[in-house]
Amino acid sequence: MAITNHERVGRALELLKKGLAPFIEREIRTISEEEAKRLVEKLSADERLATGKPLAEWDAAALLKLMWEGWNAAFKKTLGYAERSIVSELREVRKRWAHQETFSGDDAYRALDSVERLLTAVSAPEAAEVAKMKRQLLRQQFDEEVRGERRRVGGSLVEAVATGALTPWRDIISPHPDVASGRYQEAEFAADLWQVYLGEGSDEYRDPVAFFRRTYLTDSLRTLLVRAAERLAGTGGDPVVQLQTNFGGGKTHSLLALYHLFSGAAPNELPGVEELLAEAGVEKLPEVHRVVLVGNRLSPGNPTKKPDGTEVHTLWGELAWQLGHAKGGAKEARKAFDRIRADDERATNPGDRLRELLRDYGPCLILIDEWVAYARQLHDGADLPGGSFETQFTFAQALTESAKAVPQCLVVVSLPASEGASSPHAQAEDVEVGGLRGREALERLRNVIGRVESSWRPASAEESFEIVRRRLFDSLADPAAFKARDVTARAFAELYRRNRGDFPSECGEADYERRIKAAYPIHPEIFDRLYTDWSTLLKFQRTRGVLRLMAAVIHCLWERGDKSPLILPSTIPLDEPRVQFELTRYLPDNWAPVIEKDVDGPNSLPVRLDGEASNLGKYAASRRVARTIFLGSAPIQKAAHQGIEDRRVHLGCVMPGEPVAVFGDALRRLAGDATYLYQDGNRYWYTTQPTVAKLADDRAEQLLREPEKVAKEIENRVRREVRQAGDFARVHPFPQSSADIPDDPDARLVVLGISSPHAKGEESPALAAARQILETRGNAPRIYRNALVFLAPDRSQLQDLDAAVRRYLAWDSILRDKDALDLSPFQVRNAEERRRGEEATVDARLPEVYRWALVPVQGSPEEPVTWTEIPLQGSEGLAVRVGRKLARQELLLTSLGGVRLRMALDRVPLWRGDHVEVRQLVEDFARYVYLPRLKSPAVLAAAVSDGVGQLTWENDGFAYAAAYDEGAGRYQGLKAGTQVRVTEDDQGLVVKPDVARRQLAAEGMQTVTTPTGPAKGGGRQPEGPGRAPEEKKPRRPKRFHGSVVLNTTRAGRDASQVAEEIVAHLVGLPGAEVTVTLEIEAVIPDGAPENVVRTVTENAVTLKFRSAGFEEE
Repeated sequence: MAITNHERVGRALELLKKGLAPFIEREIRTISEEEAKRLVEKLSADERLATGKPLAEWDAAALLKLMWEGWNAAFKKTLGYAERSIVSELREVRKRWAHQETFSGDDAYRALDSVERLLTAVSAPEAAEVAKMKRQLLRQQFDEEVRGERRRVGGSLVEAVATGALTPWRDIISPHPDVASGRYQEAEFAADLWQVYLGEGSDEYRDPVAFFRRTYLTDSLRTLLVRAAERLAGTGGDPVVQLQTNFGGGKTHSLLALYHLFSGAAPNELPGVEELLAEAGVEKLPEVHRVVLVGNRLSPGNPTKKPDGTEVHTLWGELAWQLGHAKGGAKEARKAFDRIRADDERATNPGDRLRELLRDYGPCLILIDEWVAYARQLHDGADLPGGSFETQFTFAQALTESAKAVPQCLVVVSLPASEGASSPHAQAEDVEVGGLRGREALERLRNVIGRVESSWRPASAEESFEIVRRRLFDSLADPAAFKARDVTARAFAELYRRNRGDFPSECGEADYERRIKAAYPIHPEIFDRLYTDWSTLLKFQRTRGVLRLMAAVIHCLWERGDKSPLILPSTIPLDEPRVQFELTRYLPDNWAPVIEKDVDGPNSLPVRLDGEASNLGKYAASRRVARTIFLGSAPIQKAAHQGIEDRRVHLGCVMPGEPVAVFGDALRRLAGDATYLYQDGNRYWYTTQPTVAKLADDRAEQLLREPEKVAKEIENRVRREVRQAGDFARVHPFPQSSADIPDDPDARLVVLGISSPHAKGEESPALAAARQILETRGNAPRIYRNALVFLAPDRSQLQDLDAAVRRYLAWDSILRDKDALDLSPFQVRNAEERRRGEEATVDARLPEVYRWALVPVQGSPEEPVTWTEIPLQGSEGLAVRVGRKLARQELLLTSLGGVRLRMALDRVPLWRGDHVEVRQLVEDFARYVYLPRLKSPAVLAAAVSDGVGQLTWENDGFAYAAAYDEGAGRYQGLKAGTQVRVTEDDQGLVVKPDVARRQLAAEGMQTVTTPTGPAKGGGRQPEGPGRAPEEKKPRRPKRFHGSVVLNTTRAGRDASQVAEEIVAHLVGLPGAEVTVTLEIEAVIPDGAPENVVRTVTENAVTLKFRSAGFEEE
């Protein structure tokens, strides 16, 4: 019956309780009785589940709390910082379990893994049961993921593009059946010497033939086996060998090789062994009695009871029993043990009896693994069945000296490598070594064993490639397969040589082609990243970690029908849960959201980018780039130089026949849009912390709820843009009401706000706003309607402008808050670049939005006013662009000829009897929409001058008079056919040519002298047919002056009010020159303090005061 993850965690906690209690009880006895009593009483009082119970019956929560509280006093010497972290984590797990919280598959696995690690650290036998539960959980998870799902080529899954010229790797080499089918289990890649000794585990480790078939004999392993054969055959070799590597460096695998070499199997059945024996000069191996001692499987505090009832307490007792059992079964085992029984029961060093034992039961092979894990649990006193801390090293010395003295005896000990504090493997060493007591044990064992040990080195990087390849793939046998592999290697090598600038320099060397062949079908870059970067992570056990990962990758690619010529970093399917788990399990932070959003998966950014751009989608370029960056950057978050270079990204992505530029484009797009992808120059990396770009996105999103800020920024930019008025006398951006637009004859451009957009052919908000302003000024009708033109935003373009402005404001706010956000110099530079880019986008989109000129038009006085919608283009300023467009379409005239003025006078007609005042014409052209729209009254004045000066004035022009004398019935200062200076506020008259000709003929003259001014009573005639006469306007005042005293407590507000109510009206008058002077006078009875004097004086200089100063009297 299936169990839930919650139940599974509960079972693990029960096993934890059972395994921890003896260890804790044992360690508590090593401290003072008073300290121990205080700890136990304190915990008994605090923990309900511990009240009134002996330690052995305490709940897991109480035991863990006791370990945490009493760490420095009782456990620090035995366990290390890694175990202390596990204790803290398991306390939280126990709390979640007690509160009935749910556990995801990953949560449950991590809880089981932590329980197993802590139990293993204290040599509790319950660790094996938890490990079994962990494997069952993994199998259940993975079975659920792949059940019923058959992956085929294509579909929604990404596969690398096959060039057609290169054979896919799957057609050249096949994975082992267990890898291809996904039937392998994690434990199959974990060599366990103790399991093999017990006859358990998978065949590839338990069976000698299967083991050697899948084992690559590295130079160091070959040397080890040869020397061992020589030693046990009695022809040479070293008596003691110390295997020393980093965490996961292959020590246990080497011990297994020795174990199987002397298993009694025929050498000709073991692949590669015959050659080894030939090299050693050994024709036949003797019968060897093997002993296996694994420190974390033997507890110094719990004696081991054998099947025959023998109770073994110490390592030397276990050694004796196994030696006898290897020679003659249980009876001989008891006989051998009896020789040192007394030393075992008293936990004393057996001394010379150990040498005699090795001699009598030789040839013998003694394999010792995890000795430090055993020794660190011992106490200074002999209070444990396994002996004291000191006795352990006396035994170690006796063992090594005895092995040296006894022929055909070989002792092989594996110890963790020594790392400095700055080493990337220092944490991994702590996992194997433990706390202070563990480090002391390691150092003393090195000193003892080092006196007689033989050197041994782990596998090189190149050898590791072959180890992994042989474990995961069948061997190549077909000559055609070798040829296809070589063709692929040559194609990649040529790609790198032809494009040296796009790839790392070492790829262009001839040796790189050899590396591709050696690692085939896995690209060397994958191995480089895993062995160089990922191996620095705590828990990543080098070869074992690589095997687990690549087995998951190969299984997934095999099922998906991947047809890539090589397996590259870019083809690692991070969207596959099993693959993702194998990578993220070693990373300290939660990477799942990062991968889901920015790296791989159906809804990730790279998939979206590939879908939007066909050139990227053709190669799945964005997805492949993201995978490569993740593999190369995720494990080195704290490195001095984070990330990988763009050339190494290309190396992980590009295949022969593919353009490098496409992947460069994908890289740039990812860097611009990703939330968790950082860039510094040509280096790129992912982190679990959102980039400043993510913060900018969040702030831009927040501005959706603050539209007034966006509108204000747009208005400010438009105001700056329309400071160049172009052909308009004045531009009025964003009037709050029609009263804000002066009513005078000068042509004005009104810029409507974004709340009044326009759409072609519709009765838009822009048209409604323009119509209201055209018809009214405040509550009164507008007089000069032919002086207004409108600029409106395009409704369809507003959304893009809004988004661009929000992004600009977001980046701008980030830079203003850079100190509070504690941005790095790199982030500041990046933010500045992004702000400049967004500002350029805003500047480009502003004219795209303000692209509609709305112009009122009227064909004749009888027709209604309609609106012309004119789309605008060009790079000029907004007002300049409108003015030029209207000028080209003669909807705004910057000049008017006299002939055209004559046509308008006759067509409408505009005559008031036999003449019309110049001022009246100015009024008419500014009032009536059916007349041409003039830039200003000065245009009309120039047209009058031109019409009077025409030589053909009788037919094409008119005459000019200074005034009309009603009493005499004649025009004073009448002129025609000559140049006349006319101004826009001229009080003269435009006279019909036939009327002027009659007067001139009657007076016998063709021209008149320059008029001296109008006669009294002249200059007023009826307006024209059907129009009521208007009274003559009074003379206009030409100067204004005023002063006002401002309230000092609200001077700013009062000054603003004066500017709006007085100054604005004066500035709006044509040609007005307005000067506003602010005078400040302050009387300070007690005198101004020095700081105020300094501040006011400096501010006055900054504000460019013409004069300012303090006086003493």
